[in-house]
Amino acid sequence: METVLSPSHSRAISNHPKLSLFRDQAKISSSNQKICNSNKKFVACCCESSEPTSQNGFCRRDIVLFGFAASVATVFPVEGSVADEEIKMVPIVDDLNAYSYLIPLEMPSKNFSFKWVESRKPERYSSAAPLSPNARLRIVAERVDFFDNLILSVTIGPPNPIFLKSNDKSTWEAKDVADSVLSDKSALRVTSSQRMAESSVLDAHTSEIDGEPYWYYEYLVRKSPTKTVTDSSIFRHYVAASVERDGFLYTLNASTLNKQWDMMGPVLEKTVASFRLLPPTENYVPPYKDPWRFW
Repeated sequence: METVLSPSHSRAISNHPKLSLFRDQAKISSSNQKICNSNKKFVACCCESSEPTSQNGFCRRDIVLFGFAASVATVFPVEGSVADEEIKMVPIVDDLNAYSYLIPLEMPSKNFSFKWVESRKPERYSSAAPLSPNARLRIVAERVDFFDNLILSVTIGPPNPIFLKSNDKSTWEAKDVADSVLSDKSALRVTSSQRMAESSVLDAHTSEIDGEPYWYYEYLVRKSPTKTVTDSSIFRHYVAASVERDGFLYTLNASTLNKQWDMMGPVLEKTVASFRLLPPTENYVPPYKDPWRFW
C-alpha cells in the first residue's frame, strides 16, 4: 500500500517523547541527502550509517525514516537553474515493494503547484504491467502530472546479463546498469539494440548509501513524447535511480519534456535522489514470490 502520512498521524508522531532526537536526525538526513551539482550533473550525497545510535537499539536509518516521516510536508532548497527556489515535498511509501521517495507538491515562490494523479497504484511484480514483450521489466507504480507533462514511475526487473555479466553488484558500472534497464524498456517488438537506439545516456555515476550501491543516470528518449506532438526535436528528458535487491533492479524514473528541463529538471533530480529501499515489513512481496499470481 502506498501512503502519504495524514495530518492526524503526523500530530500523533509529534507527541512522541523522543521527537527531539527524531527531528535532529531528520535535519541531518535532509542535509546529507541534498543534491550536489557539479558541471550541472546531479549527485546523491548521503552519510548515513546503519550502526545503532542509541541505547534502545535504534539504527540511524530507522531514526531518520521515523523523523523524516514525522513531517507531512518539508521544504527543501532546489539548486540549479532555479537557484534559491524552494520546493515543498512529501514522502511516498510503498510497503508492498518496500521503497520510498519524496514527491514535489509546490514551488511557493513561483506560486506553482504540481497536479499529480496516481495512474498506477502500487502492485506486486507478478501482476504489474510489463514494459516489453518479454515482461522482464514491469511498472509497479506510477504518478502523472498531465498538465505539466511529468511522469514518476517505479519499475522492477531482473538485470540483463548482456550488460551485467557478474553476479557481484559491487562491480557494476552505472552506465551498464542504465543500459540494462533501458534495453528492457520498450513495449514494441524490437531488439535490445533498437530499444537502446531510442535512448541516449547523458550521465551515469554510482553512490554508496547504507552500504548499498545506488546507480544514477540521466538520459533522453527520442521517440515522440505525446500523441499530439510529432516534432523530432521534442523528446523526453529522464533522470533515474536504480538499486538491486533479491536479484532484481528497483528503479525510479522521473521525466518531463526537454523544453521544460530548465525548470523541472532540478526538481526531478531531487525526487530521484531521495529514492530509497526500505527494510521489508510483513506487507513486502519480493518479486520472485508467486510469479504465477496476477492479482
